[in-house]
Amino acid sequence: MGISSPGIGSGLDVNGLVSKLMSAESAPLDNYDKKTTDYQTKLQAYGKVSAAVGVFQGALTTLNSANTFSALTSSSSNKDLLTATPGAGAVPGKYKINVSQLAQAQSLMTGGQASNTAQIGDGAKTTLTFQFGSIGGGTFGVAGAALSLASAASGIATGSLTINGTAISTNGTTRSARDLASAINDETDTTGVTAKAGITSTSATMFGTFGDVAVTSGNYALTVGGVQLASSDGSTTVTTATIDTALGTNNVKNQLAAANITFTGSAATHDLQFFAADGSNINVAEAVSGTVTGGIGLAPGAANAGSDTTSTAGITLSSKDGSQILVGGNNPGAAGLTAGSAGSYLGAGFTQDGAQASGTVTLDTKDQTLQGIRDAINKANVGVTATIVSDGSANPYHLVITSNKTGEKSAMKISVDGADGGPVNAGIASMLAYDPNGTQALTQTSGAQDTKLTMNGIAVSSADTTVEDVIQGVSLDLSTTGSTTLTVSQNKSAVTDAINGFVKAYNDLNKTISGLSSYDADTKTGGVLQGDSAVRSIQTQLRRALGTKVEGLDSSLSNLSQIGVSFQKDGSLALDSTKLNNAMSSNFSDISGLFAAVGAASDGNITFDKSTAATKPGEYAVNITHMATQGTLTGANPLSGSTTIASNTTWTVTLNQTDPATDSKVQNITIPAGIYANDQLASMLRAAINGNATFAGAGDAVETSVDGTGHLSISSSKYGSTSNISISSVTGTAVSDLFGSATPAVGTDIEGTIGNVAATGNGQSLTAADGSPAAGIQLTVKTGTTGDRGTVTFSQGYAYQLTNLAASFTGSGSVLNSKTDGLNASIKAVAKQRDAFSDHLTQLEAMYRKQFTSLDTMLQSMQSTQSYLTQQLAALAANR
Repeated sequence: MGISSPGIGSGLDVNGLVSKLMSAESAPLDNYDKKTTDYQTKLQAYGKVSAAVGVFQGALTTLNSANTFSALTSSSSNKDLLTATPGAGAVPGKYKINVSQLAQAQSLMTGGQASNTAQIGDGAKTTLTFQFGSIGGGTFGVAGAALSLASAASGIATGSLTINGTAISTNGTTRSARDLASAINDETDTTGVTAKAGITSTSATMFGTFGDVAVTSGNYALTVGGVQLASSDGSTTVTTATIDTALGTNNVKNQLAAANITFTGSAATHDLQFFAADGSNINVAEAVSGTVTGGIGLAPGAANAGSDTTSTAGITLSSKDGSQILVGGNNPGAAGLTAGSAGSYLGAGFTQDGAQASGTVTLDTKDQTLQGIRDAINKANVGVTATIVSDGSANPYHLVITSNKTGEKSAMKISVDGADGGPVNAGIASMLAYDPNGTQALTQTSGAQDTKLTMNGIAVSSADTTVEDVIQGVSLDLSTTGSTTLTVSQNKSAVTDAINGFVKAYNDLNKTISGLSSYDADTKTGGVLQGDSAVRSIQTQLRRALGTKVEGLDSSLSNLSQIGVSFQKDGSLALDSTKLNNAMSSNFSDISGLFAAVGAASDGNITFDKSTAATKPGEYAVNITHMATQGTLTGANPLSGSTTIASNTTWTVTLNQTDPATDSKVQNITIPAGIYANDQLASMLRAAINGNATFAGAGDAVETSVDGTGHLSISSSKYGSTSNISISSVTGTAVSDLFGSATPAVGTDIEGTIGNVAATGNGQSLTAADGSPAAGIQLTVKTGTTGDRGTVTFSQGYAYQLTNLAASFTGSGSVLNSKTDGLNASIKAVAKQRDAFSDHLTQLEAMYRKQFTSLDTMLQSMQSTQSYLTQQLAALAANR
């Protein structure tokens, strides 16, 4: 096919003709484009309004929180000692704080092992039970031996003793336990160790034999601590009766008391014994001259050459923080001590804290190395962390077990027992058994202790270095000991900044709306959204809301003008800082209700939890007809006061079971063996059940108690109809041994009315009925009685109302959303119309081109015919 171009043959400008025709035909496309541009311009304008509303909502967020208006700032005169964070409930004030001790966790260490991978013991499957509680009634330290007679005679030489690296000032005058304790206590601030002298006592058998004393010539005198009890120059005989008579006289009694000496027994009954409570030495001497018979330890008539006996006491060292005490010096034995690191609990008892879950770790044979024990303990997540340290010695490896919590109630007791009724691995028991009141196979390197401080002279203890609510609503983070002054003051600048932000955001929104919807008389041009009812409605609703008083507010403040926020002639807001400052100075606590949604119950035992957008401002009566209860199992018979739990005792506990049943709500619980007093039993059971990881992970826990008549109760910690508990025996001590034939009771929900309308109870939460003015109010009622419980008031401040109002402008189904949806639909419709018209133009152009091409062909044919005829005519003319 040859190449063709329209018009080449005929000379007809087909392309030009078609182009001109199509230019005229396509003129309506400009109208479509103009409509689209107009729609898009309006869409962008609505987008600006929506964005400005969003910024305005953001500015309301801070004002919508009551915490903003209760915010306080704090400053400490010693920032290295503490930092403070004021929160809800805090009030301004100045507080003098002295911290004498910081909380720490207990840490225990095994003896050294040559290998951390070698098998320990015989491989018998073994369990470790960790219990947590407090240690009391004794001391942690070292009990020294009684001072030697050499020390009593010549004193303890200088340089003989050091404690924790500090030299103790001893010399030739340090001859008794009392003297030694005083010298050690002089260095307590440096060493962290105190000393207490033991009670000096003479031998219980010293007067077991006492022959009547006869003086043939010379003299005899019996003295105790320098106090003469008897004497003779031969004119009298000294007998046990003579001694007892002297001890009964006021003169001797007073002299002995002055020497801090007491006594028990009598010489006549041969059990006379002397004591010095302050640790002073007691010297018992018989001074003899001439010929004397009889006396201490002698039969009548037996020669007495005189006697001199000195009784001494030892000292007990106590570590202030429960850490090991390092004893040194060139002769610590002179002080009755042994060189080296030492320390254990002496005469102490352990009381379990039922609030802390106990836990059990099972050690299979493969776990019975230091590394295996460490990994098994850490995997079990029982409230402690195990690590291995090496000290570089011949037996370098030590397992260190540290409580995850600080505080004196987080001390550990570790029981070692056989698993599944089998024997215990004795090697592990001898390494890990730890009872402050018994076997202490582990060495304590750090004692469990509380933070101790005084606040304005009031003594305070805390289990943590973060101390909550010592000052109500203020959290103290302590770093060291010492003193500081803490100042808590109102954070007025935060409120001022929030209100300024609110005013600016409103003015920006108002300016955006006005600029897009107003008419400029000077330029005679209107805004993109001039006359638009939607944006005008937004502006009108905002102004109306800001000009209306807050309802349901029990306060002297009820409108913005009272804190200096008012409208200007141009519709903007302005803030009078002086008026705001005056309002904050005189009425700061009421400003929160002016902005945030505030709810409060008149009954201090009722907590206002929340409200919803449906809640109407107002005051609503609260009446409770039934308090929530817990699922509880209470013993049918009182406990005896001492309960024995056998070894390998396991109970099945079903806690807060659902309908249909959930398998995880049923768990087998190991009950630690032992003999328990009533309170100890309750604490142990609570800790054992709450130590179950499955229960804990689901938020299921129990509470335990023993009432005044000795009845034991175990209750679900939850309240309401989903609260339930049941217990059955598996092995060991039977449940019936403690509870008899008792059956458990299921918990019940709270019942009552809010605003005189029946409310919905769920556990201890009571929610106002839907459709009532109080709808959405939720209260928590934990304590108190049934009947009239006062009122709950609710108010909606400006920020709360405006937040909800702003959400109605931009959310689903809102006026702006409807507008933008309509514009987007119009843009799509115009685009569809334009596309259809473009298709029509394409078809029209094809038709024109086809027609003109046919005309071009026809003209070309006619021109060819014309040329042929012209030639023929010319030829005819030539032939004439």
